[in-house]
Amino acid sequence: MEEKEVIIIGGSAGSIDVMMQILPNLPEEFPVPIILVLHRRPSIGNLSEIIFQNRCKIPVLEVEDKMPIMKNTVYLAPGGYHLLVEKNHSFSLDFSEKVNHSRPSIDVTFESVVDIYNDKVIGILLTGANTDGARGLKLIKDSGGYTIIQSPETSMMPMMPEAAESIMKPDQILNPLEISDFLINITKKKCDCCA
Repeated sequence: MEEKEVIIIGGSAGSIDVMMQILPNLPEEFPVPIILVLHRRPSIGNLSEIIFQNRCKIPVLEVEDKMPIMKNTVYLAPGGYHLLVEKNHSFSLDFSEKVNHSRPSIDVTFESVVDIYNDKVIGILLTGANTDGARGLKLIKDSGGYTIIQSPETSMMPMMPEAAESIMKPDQILNPLEISDFLINITKKKCDCCA
């Protein structure tokens, strides 16, 4: 697999639990940014950021408008806004209409990331109860990026990964532990290249 510059992860129902199995395992010097788009209500505030940050070795930040994208950081899309990536590798927040009944919409962010990073993207789609993210993941694949879906049998709500699988062939279908191992191996490969 060619070197990638950003990892984008989308999920809905059950995905916070999955991320709690993945993020705490990532090493302190994780070499690429992770953008995390989870369906959640705006009223939750930064609770998800607090939940993740207390258990992770790398910073977990809820995105603010114009925030620059840096390595070694997990960026969490805020509830109630679509998350977009700008040409200068910063974020912008958008309050336009919901897409797939969701704001943030996974598809919207996946498409925005591909516009900027082209084939340098790893896209991961987790458990969820609607089809948001399937079209965006296919776009990542069609643009030369690397795609992973959570195995439907390990998904609390398999509709989201199944929707992706119905319109594309992901590069891998993995359970949460395997996704964690995949991401850790990215760190090892980057370190080997630098040695």
